[in-house]
This record gives sequence, structure tokens and C-alpha cells, in this order.
Amino acid sequence: MSMESEPTVFVVDDDKAVREGIALLVKSVGLKVRCFENAQQFLDACDPSQPGCLVLDVRMPGMSGLELCEKLAEHKVTLPVIFLTGHGDVGMGVRAIKNGAVDFIEKPPNDQVLLDSVHKAIELDAAQRRRMAEQKSVAERAAKLTPRERQVMARLVQGKSDKQIAFELGISVRGVAFHRANILEKLEVDSVVELTRVAIEFGL
Repeated sequence: MSMESEPTVFVVDDDKAVREGIALLVKSVGLKVRCFENAQQFLDACDPSQPGCLVLDVRMPGMSGLELCEKLAEHKVTLPVIFLTGHGDVGMGVRAIKNGAVDFIEKPPNDQVLLDSVHKAIELDAAQRRRMAEQKSVAERAAKLTPRERQVMARLVQGKSDKQIAFELGISVRGVAFHRANILEKLEVDSVVELTRVAIEFGL
């Protein structure tokens, strides 16, 4: 793994003792960590291609953790967020979850609870990134289809037979079979069943 692709735990908290405590804990399980003392500092350094997760204090001077979350969403940054709060503020917790937070932990966090949450967030981030990469790859393959192949594919996905498709498009059954073979080859799938799954999952 290159350094860039290694997941990093980003800690944003204005309390130095909290930052250092979390950094030590995270490093103790072999994970990379980077600390920031305010939201703007993190925003300036943020690289969306960097995998990992964000451990974020809800209440900070300047930009709050929730405001940072909203800014990240605007910039299409999908890092999973774990919120820390010193106030047990339920309303804020609800707003945080609505903003895509994966967890909401009261300060001072229990070490094991925080580590479990960090591992869960990193796995979630990896899954999201895999899905985005697959989506991009499918879209690139789908872009190679001709307009006629798209018409045939739409009908195959609806479960129509070659005969029905041939009738609807005014082409021969043999022509449909030819297009179908091309579609499967271009999208790198083995069957119409697999084609249907890909088409539904990625909204082709």
C-alpha cells in the first residue's frame, strides 16, 4: 500500500489533550493519524482522494463540527465522520446523523468504543470507494454502447425475449442476438442476469 492509499484517521478538536489522547490511541493499533486544531485547518488540508475517517468535535470556536460536515458535503467529500461531544446534546446528535455521521460519542470517549467506531468508519469508507470506482468503470464501459445497443439493452433488462425486441425495434431476431453479444462483451458481463444486476445497481 502506498502512503496515499493507507487509511488515515483525521482528528479535529480544539482541545490539545483530547487530540493527543486520540492520536496515541489510534497509533497504538497501527493506524495513521493526522490532527487539526480547528475545522478550517482541516478543510484547507483536505484531499478527497485520501481514504480514512474523520473524528470531529461538535463544538469548536469558529466553524463548528456540524458546519464542517455541511461544507464537506458541498465539496462532495464522503469521509465517514465520528462526532465527539462533551455535552450529551441529543438534538445535535440527530442533526449530526442526518448530516451523514456514522457515530456520535460522548467525551471522554471510551477507548474500545472509539476504536470500534474508527474501524467501522474505515471499512465503510473503503466500501464506498470500491463502489465509486466500480460505478466509474461501468459508466466508462457503458459509454462504448451504440444507440441501438442501448435500445436492445433497455429491453433485455426489462426481461423481453429476442422475438419481442426484434418486433419492437423492427430488426431481425438474429440482429438482436448480435447486439446482445456485443452488449455483454462491452459491459464485461457473462449473462443477461448479470447485465440486469449491473444496469439496476448503477442506473444504466
